[in-house]
Amino acid sequence: MAYLEVGMWEILDVLRRVHRGEPYAAIERATSRTRKTVRRYVRLAIKAGWQRSGPEPDEALASAVARALKPGAKDAIVGEAEARLAPYREQIALWLAASESEERGLRLSKVHQLLERQGVDVPYSSLHRFAVRHCGFHDRRRSTVRVADVAPGELAEVDFGKLGLVPDREREGRRRTVYALVVTLVHSRHQYVHVTTSQRIADLIDGLEAAWVFFGGVPARVVLDNLKAAVTKADRYDPVFQRTFDEYARYRGFVIDAAVARHATGKPHVERNVQYVRESFFRGETWIDAAHVQRDAARWCLEVAGTRVHGTTRQRPLAVFDDVERATLRPLVGERFDTPSWAACKVHGDHHIQVGRAIYSVPHAYLHKPVDVRSDSRLVRIYCRGELIKTHARQPPGGRSTDYDDYPEHLAAYATRDPDRAIAEARRRGPEIGRFAERLLAGTFPWARLRQAQKLLRLAEKYGGARVDDACCRALAFDVVNVHRVERIVKLDAERIATTDRTPTGQLVLLPAPRFLRPAGSFTHDVTRKETTSHGDQLVPQDRDEAPEALGHPADAS
Repeated sequence: MAYLEVGMWEILDVLRRVHRGEPYAAIERATSRTRKTVRRYVRLAIKAGWQRSGPEPDEALASAVARALKPGAKDAIVGEAEARLAPYREQIALWLAASESEERGLRLSKVHQLLERQGVDVPYSSLHRFAVRHCGFHDRRRSTVRVADVAPGELAEVDFGKLGLVPDREREGRRRTVYALVVTLVHSRHQYVHVTTSQRIADLIDGLEAAWVFFGGVPARVVLDNLKAAVTKADRYDPVFQRTFDEYARYRGFVIDAAVARHATGKPHVERNVQYVRESFFRGETWIDAAHVQRDAARWCLEVAGTRVHGTTRQRPLAVFDDVERATLRPLVGERFDTPSWAACKVHGDHHIQVGRAIYSVPHAYLHKPVDVRSDSRLVRIYCRGELIKTHARQPPGGRSTDYDDYPEHLAAYATRDPDRAIAEARRRGPEIGRFAERLLAGTFPWARLRQAQKLLRLAEKYGGARVDDACCRALAFDVVNVHRVERIVKLDAERIATTDRTPTGQLVLLPAPRFLRPAGSFTHDVTRKETTSHGDQLVPQDRDEAPEALGHPADAS
């Protein structure tokens, strides 16, 4: 027989009629309470201290009678569901309890799924009663508010959540933490889960790009938490967004709406979904690596999360998305966004900066100045005070990109170590200088004499191209290809010019005419007298005055 709970007001009405002296039959007709029930009310009221001749019954008396009428606790009857759950009591308690590696146990909904896999098919309410009665489980609920509904395709909420540890294939025997970037379309409640190993700006943008491909479009507005990767300065009214993420939002055409810091109700739909993903999808499963988690996450979003009946909308998110929201999303235009990174550098004295462990040249005019560098997978752009001053192709770590035109003209030839460039510079100084440089740098290894060529160019700058060109002409005439000899010629010529151009001073003195050391007769030869000696065909003079004086001892002659 079903138990009918009677309210305090119905009992008070019956007691007041009894106090007025109405017959039980009349009370039965007026209140639909049998005479047996009326007698029970009166008996319980008298037991509570009421007297018919006393004062009129009040609400306190009626409440006491109502409490006495409620059925007392009875021995629990083991039902069919509880009997099926009893063998798994220890396992359920173990799943719900915290452990050394986990701060808390599994959610009861996840335990319900694990039991179904083992063939224990019981209603969730029966499992809840069993867990509360036998496993010490209690469900804590918080108060919240309902957020106004949004139009289809208007809003997506984004949040990072920690999933847990998975094996790391790169380091055998080690595990690493993985995170879930959950993107939820608020109207349909359809969601996408992107698995990452960090929460950097590149991971955020890669996850959003994968989500837009998964949905087939882009919403008009994106609400996200105050991630350091996306929000430089959190502010309730005027937040400052990270430069790269702001560029990405303009590229995809959505508006950034940052939630209030430490205010989870600013994005309630994705906050609940982060817990749902962690508890229903990740925990309690066996994973191989992060890639395995990502593959199953995409399948889970379509087959499980997308087909469930949502607790608030009472509709299937994937069906609502296909029927209503998919057509309202903005089309995905353009290629995948190439996530750049920004860095602040200072130009080094060697005309280079270092970005991503590679070096890039900067024009000489910006030496020792601070610059901003934007680098993506293909290009490196260098800015100074907002002006683009140089662009390089992206180099791998340890690489170098040098534009020798960035060097000043007097250092470019030295830096390039190019023989052809040195010869061209020499030709501009003079034709003979160019011809001398060609002879100097000819051969199999011209780099061995490149420093001599650079010295030749410095001589032309110091003494003038005309003098060095004349010196090179003289050196080449005697087949002397040596820069030191050219330098000596130029210096001697400079001394001669300095002596010639010197202004004469003092008195001019006439010196006597030079005299020969030999007498004049020594230059007179008689062709008729031919006398020879034992010295062969050599003519030996007979005049003693003409005989040369012997030098050294005769025995020393060779």
